[in-house]
Amino acid sequence: MAAGDRKTYRWLKAALLAGAAMCALMPASALPVRAQMSDVAASDPKVPEGSKLLLASNELIYNKDNETVIARGAVQINYGGYKLVAREVEYDQKTGRLKARGNIELIEPTGNRVYGDEMDLSDDFANGFMNALRIETTDLTKLAATSGERVNDEEMILNHAVYTACTPCATDPTHRGLWEVKAERIVQNGRTKTIRLEHARFELFGKPVAYIPVLEVPDQTVKRKTGFLFPQFRYAQKLGFGVTTPYYIAIAPDMDATLFPTALTSQGFLLEGEFRKRFHNGQITLRAAGINQMNADVFTANTSDWEEDGFRGMVASTGSFTINPRWTFGWDVMAQSDNNFSRTYEIQGYEGTVTNQGYLTGFSRRNSFDLRAFYFDVQDADSTDTAERQQAIAQVLDHKYFVPESVFGGELSITTNLTNLDRDIADTYTVNGTNRYRGLEGGMTRLTSEVEWKRQIVVPGGLVLTPLLAARGDAYRLDMRPPGGAYAGSFTSDDSATRSMLTAGLEARYPILATTDYSTHLFEPIAQIYVRPDEDLAGGLPNEDAQSFVFDATNLFERDKFSGFDRVEGGTRANLGMRYTGTFDNGVTLRSIIGQSFQLGGLNSFATADLVNAGADSGLETDRSDYVGMAGLDLPGGISFSTSTRLDKDDFSLRRMDTALRFEGMRFSTDLTYTRIAAQPDYGLTETASEIQAAGAFRFRDYWSVFGSVTYDIGNHVVSRNGIGLSYDDRDTIFSIVYEQERDKSSSVANDWSIGARLMFRTIGDIRVGDAAFTGLE
Repeated sequence: MAAGDRKTYRWLKAALLAGAAMCALMPASALPVRAQMSDVAASDPKVPEGSKLLLASNELIYNKDNETVIARGAVQINYGGYKLVAREVEYDQKTGRLKARGNIELIEPTGNRVYGDEMDLSDDFANGFMNALRIETTDLTKLAATSGERVNDEEMILNHAVYTACTPCATDPTHRGLWEVKAERIVQNGRTKTIRLEHARFELFGKPVAYIPVLEVPDQTVKRKTGFLFPQFRYAQKLGFGVTTPYYIAIAPDMDATLFPTALTSQGFLLEGEFRKRFHNGQITLRAAGINQMNADVFTANTSDWEEDGFRGMVASTGSFTINPRWTFGWDVMAQSDNNFSRTYEIQGYEGTVTNQGYLTGFSRRNSFDLRAFYFDVQDADSTDTAERQQAIAQVLDHKYFVPESVFGGELSITTNLTNLDRDIADTYTVNGTNRYRGLEGGMTRLTSEVEWKRQIVVPGGLVLTPLLAARGDAYRLDMRPPGGAYAGSFTSDDSATRSMLTAGLEARYPILATTDYSTHLFEPIAQIYVRPDEDLAGGLPNEDAQSFVFDATNLFERDKFSGFDRVEGGTRANLGMRYTGTFDNGVTLRSIIGQSFQLGGLNSFATADLVNAGADSGLETDRSDYVGMAGLDLPGGISFSTSTRLDKDDFSLRRMDTALRFEGMRFSTDLTYTRIAAQPDYGLTETASEIQAAGAFRFRDYWSVFGSVTYDIGNHVVSRNGIGLSYDDRDTIFSIVYEQERDKSSSVANDWSIGARLMFRTIGDIRVGDAAFTGLE
């Protein structure tokens, strides 16, 4: 705190003595007086050498009889970064007392401000007091008291004081925060850098809600300090009611830790901890948790939770390091005593499937390199751990290189992918009586390399031609158990395999620009043709990374529409379409794409079944594809609309639609989304799925908002998810309460609901009950 600081008043004493010396040499009528000294070190040997002082007032009086120096009227003193404003400042040389009166404002070099009506200090500046005191710190916390006293040169004691934080006050002085702490005494200790509130009453909305005998918080100079954090609460049916009292440990400027001891009424004492360490080029974290589970019988029989009586625990670590501006490496790993501990005990960040990985990445202007190793920890209550054993342990290398020199006037690039994986047991499911495989039991290694050359040529008249040549090769090591006779495709059972693909392509675009006095329109007809041989071993090789496939306007003009390297598009194909963009002077913008794809010759890869039947019912499995299109509209009032559709090639029936309407205003925002997917029986979707989602948020008063969302499953006539919440956020106080509910799609009976709340007071602490994060409106 600034008030009563010894250094603050030492330079003030020097300023008044310097002004008195000047006054003794000047006529009494010489007003106003402005004095500036270039060196005051002789007046106070502890003042930094070379410091300059500026004193300004309407009147400066030196009384030889009373030995006092008085500066009156708009007194301003500026010295060594300190600034003092008052109506009057008086120094009594006989008693050694320094007094300032009237609208006092003192600004420290740190930016802290002290206000008051009267200040009185002893000669040695170690003791003193101030009436009607008010302090504003640089972090926008505020202290006010009827009086303040400086003791032992290190403590500032405020009597009958109020402590609060008020960020909005920086722009709105009339704002009053929701909370404040009133204390009989507040002690600011400059040595320990703490603020201690004694016999305090915590008030919310102007009403006392809690009595706190002693509350100690760091002052504004402290960014991290060891101590207890606000408690957290939770409840789960099998765990009971839980209370967590976090304890933060500031070990060093580059190192800290947090302990999370939790008492659970049904299962005992859970201890969590997280250690964090920063280095000059990165950081690491280490997290651990454990419990001696007391009551396993409350869990469902024959589950992993039910079988684990005694100690359960986990340990996890993350790391990220920058080797140089281009290269980074890191990891994110977890190990636990069983397959469901972190999910059951809600260890933050590890509640669901955990992706364990280590990585090395590098980027330059013409190179990209990414090497990763993956292990997926699936958490569920299955004591046999089947779901996790179905996940592959994988290592993946991706590299792309652009040749810096032009090759025959075009750009040459080289893409390389190396994938190695092993799986304990096959991941199998059944569609229409046919077995499908997300992954086969055993191991596989695939090396893929592709060279691509393309050049853009603008011919007279504006036609843009882009010829393309590409060559790709794949080499496989196969040590997998074949899918067997129930598989609908023709899977190779060899120990190794190779395949290749050559592509010659040409794209033609003819941009047409139309302008009016108020708008600009760009029409761009696009035609592509790619000539290729048939896909080698189509459907007869593992498919790990090309299982998900949706044909829409975003990939209409892609050379290879599959999502990964395990499938490659073959045969001769043409893509035709039109792209349009319109802009208007009033801020309206339009955009759209529409088109169709044609298999002109050779084997259609999308009509060839593989292990998951990727491409089935996609709209590309016939020689003439379905129609795809998208359109978007943006209005200056914050309204935006977008839609993406796929229409049947024969009768224009709707095969897929994703439509979204969004409004973003100052006080109100909303999203309305409609999704419809027609039945895809060959791909596993036996019935048409459609749903509508609505979400909105309304700020009905400054800092107050209400929000909600609802998802309605149209096909099953049920609200599958809904939620509502209320929040307040003025940056000093954050309050939110959220209720969310999920329903089974085949029933209107709720099977899962949750309530979460959060109350955060800046500079004091954070109280959480459950999960108060709301995901309905992104």
